[in-house]
Amino acid sequence: VQLQASGGGLVQTGGSLRLSCAASGGTFSRLTLGWFRQAPGNEREFVGATISSGGRTAYADSVKGRFTISRDNAKNTMYLQMNSLKPEDTAVYYCASAKSVWLVGIPQFVYEYDYWGQGTLVTVSS
Repeated sequence: VQLQASGGGLVQTGGSLRLSCAASGGTFSRLTLGWFRQAPGNEREFVGATISSGGRTAYADSVKGRFTISRDNAKNTMYLQMNSLKPEDTAVYYCASAKSVWLVGIPQFVYEYDYWGQGTLVTVSS
């Protein structure tokens, strides 16, 4: 599975951005997909994820209510809609896919994902 994230940029506090993650090389509709982010000097952290079973999603507490994950199976693309952005959301955002098909539970740790995109930088100015 190859993943390519895009859509990052510079935005002011309170603004919005939508990131995209285009996937190829797998059956997209069955993929378990996640978003992670990494700020300078910090470890990579979970943002949110979606599984194919029922289209369920999970989010980190820090983004819950502000970020929304969606997927378009016809376009083999996952999205991360980010609203009410804060300076602490500044990071490189990565999309990832797990090799296994998760039917119960949603993976939230880096080691649970096998394929990673190259990352896209989001900068939120204060």
